[in-house]
Amino acid sequence: VLIGYQNDYFATDGILHQVIEESSRVTGSLANTVDLVEHLRATPLLVVTTPIVFTPDYSELVEPVGILKTVKELGAFKAGTKGVETIPELRRFGERIMEVPGKRGLNAFSNTDLDHLFQQRGITDVVLAGVVTSICVDSTGRSAYERGYKVSVLSDCTSGRTTFEQDFYCENVFPLYAEVIDHVRLLQHLGLAT
Repeated sequence: VLIGYQNDYFATDGILHQVIEESSRVTGSLANTVDLVEHLRATPLLVVTTPIVFTPDYSELVEPVGILKTVKELGAFKAGTKGVETIPELRRFGERIMEVPGKRGLNAFSNTDLDHLFQQRGITDVVLAGVVTSICVDSTGRSAYERGYKVSVLSDCTSGRTTFEQDFYCENVFPLYAEVIDHVRLLQHLGLAT
């Protein structure tokens, strides 16, 4: 599950680019994610993206707080803008990455058909990559775990708001409900490492 790979985070002119810039640079999360998807391209494994998209007036955010309040105030992830689009580095994979629409908050299972899709396909293991580590990645991981999935978080394909936050979540929070691995170890486990 690829979370938040949108221009508002990853484009240099993205509204929230500064939020993940340092952590992304340190972990190499974008390059590692592209490498991962490249290796998965010829496999039957399901790769999905769950973009967050709000209506132009943010009417779905009633009295938002925290990060969602910031998103609304800054005008991020607004339908019809460049910022909401999937980044070019992942768009080049075309239909190999299935888009699951409907995400309006922190958890990729909320307001989407993600769980239904996984159940239909008999999926039992969920691997997470994306941003922001302490928010959408954590919310989605906990939800997946609570729904009975075996969860893995890719430490080198995720980015926090700071390097401290990234390290803290990978070392102290994610291990409470998930396996924390890097994408090379995942590829080795799948027999896809070169």
